[in-house]
Amino acid sequence: MTLTPPASPVLPAVLPAVRLRVPTEEDAYAWYDAFKNPEVMEFHGGRPHGVSVYEELTARQRKHDAELGFCLWTLLDENDTVIGFTGAQPWPHQHFGPVGEIEIGWRLGRDHWGRGYATAAAQATLLRLRAAGVREVSAMVDARNARSLAVCERLGMRREEAFVVPRSEPERRGYCFKLSL
Repeated sequence: MTLTPPASPVLPAVLPAVRLRVPTEEDAYAWYDAFKNPEVMEFHGGRPHGVSVYEELTARQRKHDAELGFCLWTLLDENDTVIGFTGAQPWPHQHFGPVGEIEIGWRLGRDHWGRGYATAAAQATLLRLRAAGVREVSAMVDARNARSLAVCERLGMRREEAFVVPRSEPERRGYCFKLSL
């Protein structure tokens, strides 16, 4: 079976200014607020997580930044408002996907979709990853997530394989993208 991704959404002519910072303890609450919309979580388990998930995630990202020189950074808009995260981390799963590789990712609050923030932030992430000596990144994207598929395309990533998320009910399909830096 061949899976064809949906058409890409239209990107603004000029990408917005973004700023990335290592997540603070307070950012756990900002991420919770940004991601509590079920639409945001549609491709990430389907329902919002509690604050404790983001407390653990932000703590892990601070550790990644200290040890690796990169992490999932807090994403700020031109007004220094937390609108989500972007960055990279070692692939966190051991039973599927690009085990042992670096995964690039992004997640934005619903109010910030469709304005080019994800693409601008991912481009800034790639620059930081090159500077940190990372030579290749992967992105794992749900096959139904047209917005993230479009970001991968804009970054010049190549689709390597299709996969089924293990133990997903209903069955979820996705793509693994790669990009050499």
